[in-house]
Amino acid sequence: MFQVNIHELDESKLSELTRVVCVSRYKNKWVFSKHKERSTWEIPGGHIEEGEDWTQAATRELYEETGATKVKLESICLYSISTYGMLCYAEIEQLQALPESEIENVALFDDLPQELTYPEAHTLFFNTVKEHKKL
Repeated sequence: MFQVNIHELDESKLSELTRVVCVSRYKNKWVFSKHKERSTWEIPGGHIEEGEDWTQAATRELYEETGATKVKLESICLYSISTYGMLCYAEIEQLQALPESEIENVALFDDLPQELTYPEAHTLFFNTVKEHKKL
């Protein structure tokens, strides 16, 4: 398995970010996605594309993976695996049908689901945001 490290926000590292993970809520429920090729739940997120900052990438990934069309984003901390990523909190204000993508399903949960694609990383991300936001 891979080692995930949590880091304080550091403005000087923002240009090094390669990924974004968005622990998200909609109507007081936690939002998770299920990839078409997996039977487990995932926190929305993905790669930051060339020319994007982390907020643009988070907004795009949330739309692609949840159908979110209106979100409020908050940076929580940086994380690293082999490169740096941004862990953020997203309050989804509006959802629509999923666009055509690799995601087959989105579900709302009262807490962290049991069946996670990356249990250690997702648990760390989820608990870090939950503790930071006092949710």
